Amino acid sequence: MTSIRLRLLKWLIVPVLLINLAGGALTYMLAWAPAGTVAANSQQRGQMRQATLRALVLLEVVLTAASVGLVWFSVSTALRPLNRLRADLNARGGDDLAPIAGADVPYELEPVVSAFNGLLDKVGEGARARQDFLANVAHQLRTPLAGLKTQLEWLGVRHAEPETAHSVRLMLSATERMIRQTNQLLSLARAEPNHFEKTRLEPLALNALVEEAIQSFVEQASLKSIDIGFDLQPATITGDRFLLRDLIDNLIDNAIRYTPAHGTVTVTVQGAPGAGLLTVEDNGPGIPRAKREQVFSRYVRLDDKTHGSGLGLAIVRDIAVVHGARLAIGDAAGGQGALFSVRFP
Repeated sequence: MTSIRLRLLKWLIVPVLLINLAGGALTYMLAWAPAGTVAANSQQRGQMRQATLRALVLLEVVLTAASVGLVWFSVSTALRPLNRLRADLNARGGDDLAPIAGADVPYELEPVVSAFNGLLDKVGEGARARQDFLANVAHQLRTPLAGLKTQLEWLGVRHAEPETAHSVRLMLSATERMIRQTNQLLSLARAEPNHFEKTRLEPLALNALVEEAIQSFVEQASLKSIDIGFDLQPATITGDRFLLRDLIDNLIDNAIRYTPAHGTVTVTVQGAPGAGLLTVEDNGPGIPRAKREQVFSRYVRLDDKTHGSGLGLAIVRDIAVVHGARLAIGDAAGGQGALFSVRFP
């Protein structure tokens, strides 16, 4: 891959050097020309020529260094807009499809930026179409899956034979997993910034939402003998009820899934005027610092032995973003486990 900087320097420095060398050669020729009556004898003329030669060589070195430095500075300054453009693109997340601002873009880069923005628009349209498709599929699947689950539960009650009951339990477990995946896809579509409707924002009691969510996880925690506790202080925030419930559910579900049997999960809510803090702490394996940003990407699971789609924490991140909340991962008390915190403005 060629470098624009090196090409510019090659075509600028070489001519400068040639001009300097030509001027130096001419100066040397003049310096060695007979001095006429300026010097009284040949010895004095020789000394004058040597002094003149040293001065000219020094002057030539200074001029050459100054020319190279000037060219380097000029080229580096000219390439700064391109470097800023590169830094801006490298700093973007994988789902940031906002157009590149063209206010400070040089004339030469305007066609490139325009073409790039056109490509971003096409990618954005494709992403929106995929999200609409996922939302529609999720909506279409929820009703038949819920009906299938109801029928399986009905069969389980009326057919207690060991083989039949075992088959019903397997089908019911698979159906519950499909329902969970469908709900995850629907949550992911609702949390997209392009689909987020600010008109649904309303003052909500965060502690009441968390208390309601915890009740649905008591049975799941008891199956692993996990002690799930909570400390809920009053906290009022502005948000979307359905999205915030998805955020809470995913954080608690994630903690229970990765906490070993006989472990603990603690959910807390702290309030402040116009703000709230939600934390979910567990004593599971924790998350290494080097992978804490990675877990918020879609389809990423650190433990292949645990069932899941890898969408839960990505959904949590998207919901936190559209609510202007700060999401962070830390170490649990004692250094064992993970501590997820969501600070709402």
